[in-house]
Amino acid sequence: MQKKNWKAWLYLLPAIAFLSVFMVYPLIDVFVYSFEEGYNSASQTFWGTGLYNYSYVLHDPYFLQAVKNTFILVIITVPVSTGLALLISLGLNSIRRLRDFFQTVFFLPYVTNTLAVGMVFMILFKKTPYSDGLINLLIQFFGGQSVDFIDGPYWAKILVMCIYTVWVVMPFKILILTSALASVPQDYYNAARVDGTPPLRIFTRITLPMIAPMVFYLVITGFIGAFKAYSDEVAIFGTNLNAAGMNTIVGYVYDMLYGDSGGYPSYASAAALILFAIVLTITVINLMIGRKSTQF
Repeated sequence: MQKKNWKAWLYLLPAIAFLSVFMVYPLIDVFVYSFEEGYNSASQTFWGTGLYNYSYVLHDPYFLQAVKNTFILVIITVPVSTGLALLISLGLNSIRRLRDFFQTVFFLPYVTNTLAVGMVFMILFKKTPYSDGLINLLIQFFGGQSVDFIDGPYWAKILVMCIYTVWVVMPFKILILTSALASVPQDYYNAARVDGTPPLRIFTRITLPMIAPMVFYLVITGFIGAFKAYSDEVAIFGTNLNAAGMNTIVGYVYDMLYGDSGGYPSYASAAALILFAIVLTITVINLMIGRKSTQF
């Protein structure tokens, strides 16, 4: 028995070493940096330890704006993308002959480079001296006034960001939910139809409880993914997200390290740990709700 235990640990040793070097050690390093006040990356010196870095970050207008943008993105895109993906998956599940074809079509945006998709969205929404963009042309066609979605009001920019995020994340959710729906035993549906159960009741009493674990999995991963958003914003609004008012928490961390305001690893570490605490809290809450809701 002892030999088998040692063998197991030997097999796990490469993975443990990899995780320790590339995950555990950086986390400890970030935690230490976040308390070192006035840290200078060139001289590797600091003038004190304490909570000043957290205080600075929590009072920084750019960070507060990033938090606001991130939370709006999370609150809107996660339920909308999950709900739309569920509706589309139900439609695909009812199609027998062309289901695989449509599943592939819906999955294409997921395998497309996000920066390329962002450029397409920018062209669709951006106003230029030569064109108002396709979306504004459609708005004008129906009698509305054109809006500068890229450089205009805040609500217009956040709307573009939400639409783009939903578009990018929905294919993966459709794939997962379609697979989950296909795994529901047909005997349940046959028995319900024999009893004359209405379609809505079949969905709420059979379909939804059976796929509930997958739905909550997508919600949790959706929250985590939305909190990590950064490259999508860069693709649409450019690298200077603070000037555009569209920065996210991850973007703020990057700016503190490498951007125009870069060279402040202590502030970046504090912001990263704040993000970690937010994501961990929301994930735990979702897991607690999901555990209760999926018990049937």
